Amino acid sequence: MDLILAIALIAVALAAGFLVGFMIRRITAEKKLGSAEQQAKKILEDAIKNAESAKKESIISAKEEIFQLKKEADFDVKERRKEVSRLERRVTQKEEALDAKLESLEKKEEALAAKSQEADKIKEEIQKTLEGQLAMLEKIAGLSREDAKAELVAKLDSEMQHETAIKIAEYEEKFKDEADTRARDILSLAIQRFASEHVSEVAISVVPIPSDEMKGRIIGREGRNIRTIENLTGVELIIDDTPDVITVSGFDPVRREIARLALEKLVSDGRIHPARIEEMVEKARRDVDISIKQAGEKAIFETGVHGLHPELIKLLGRMKYRTSYGQNALRHSIEVSMLSGVMAEEMGVDATAARRAGLLHDIGKAITAEVDGSHVQLGVEIATKYREHKDIIHAIEAHHNDVEPQSALDFIVQAADAISAARPGARREDVENYIKRLQKLEEVAGDFAGVEKTFAIQAGREVRIMVKPEQVSDDKMKILARDIAKKIENELDYPGQIKVSVIRESRTVEYAK
Repeated sequence: MDLILAIALIAVALAAGFLVGFMIRRITAEKKLGSAEQQAKKILEDAIKNAESAKKESIISAKEEIFQLKKEADFDVKERRKEVSRLERRVTQKEEALDAKLESLEKKEEALAAKSQEADKIKEEIQKTLEGQLAMLEKIAGLSREDAKAELVAKLDSEMQHETAIKIAEYEEKFKDEADTRARDILSLAIQRFASEHVSEVAISVVPIPSDEMKGRIIGREGRNIRTIENLTGVELIIDDTPDVITVSGFDPVRREIARLALEKLVSDGRIHPARIEEMVEKARRDVDISIKQAGEKAIFETGVHGLHPELIKLLGRMKYRTSYGQNALRHSIEVSMLSGVMAEEMGVDATAARRAGLLHDIGKAITAEVDGSHVQLGVEIATKYREHKDIIHAIEAHHNDVEPQSALDFIVQAADAISAARPGARREDVENYIKRLQKLEEVAGDFAGVEKTFAIQAGREVRIMVKPEQVSDDKMKILARDIAKKIENELDYPGQIKVSVIRESRTVEYAK
């Protein structure tokens, strides 16, 4: 019982102590809260006072700044107004000046318009008078205005050409003596660069005749027969005191052969006149074509090369009349073919292919006179066109190292070509350059309008130009000859001088029925 009472007393004491502590803490907290509220209130009052003070100061400062800006703006506006006023005054002055000038110009325009109307009236009167005079002149002359202009222009053109031709003739006559003297001082001409027997081998052919009386018949009345032969064939006939022979001179072997055959036919037939000459020259051309074909067939038979395209055979035959540095191109090709076959057999290479490549290695030379380009490139194009094997084509292209040799066949053809060309007496280097120069001479002369045919004769000392008579008049011939001579001087290198002969021939043919 005492224990319970003691516990109860302790509990009451604890409760009383807790209550007393709670009351003390509450009183203390209330005191602190009151003190904090007072401080907060004081702080708030101070902040309000400071804010109002700062606000007043800001308002005062802003007002001062606004006043200053307004003052500056008023000053600036005033200055700008002054500037605008000044500019307005200047614009007004300029407008007044422009108005005055415009008024002056209007007055001048009115005066000019009046004068222009007056001038137009005068012009109309003059035009009417001129038209009346022209109509009267047309009536008197019997020509219209356009016809008279055309006739006048044609007459002036003809007179100018005539005067130009006369002036050229005067200059030529003036310097003729001096040119003759200088020509005699030249040491050698193109033909004199070669040995006489060499020239005879590659540039001339000899035609035997039964008697010297035949020479006169070949020359014909006033030289018409010999002129016809030379014009048709492009060679020169040399008729001198040598008994019973006529010499045919020309750098192109095909032309020379045609002329030789035609002369032999004419001498054998005995009838020599221009119409017969044309007929015989045409027959000679056909005979030469047949000879070319036979030469090609003989070459493939001799070398044992078969299966060539017919056009390749013809091209081989044409090489019979081509030379390379004085060496016959066809004989050279046959020789290279045979050498290639022998070397191929010794080396165990296809001898048939070697002979074929050797025979065709220079095939491009058959057309170098007609087509621009090196004979190697032309040979490649020809072989490709006629479907030769790629090994044959490569051997053709490599035989002068235009491309790198790759196979034994390439080296065999290259070696055979060198052996054939290098043997003593096989080639004469100057002849090739000589022939190329003559071909270039014909090409240069043939580049002009109205030129029909060109022939280099007398070993390149003369070039004869056949012109179309309907395009080139007699007066234009002089000018054309002069232009060709100047172009030859500018583009070609040659010894001595070259005679330029322009020939204009008109023919009229009728048939009696």
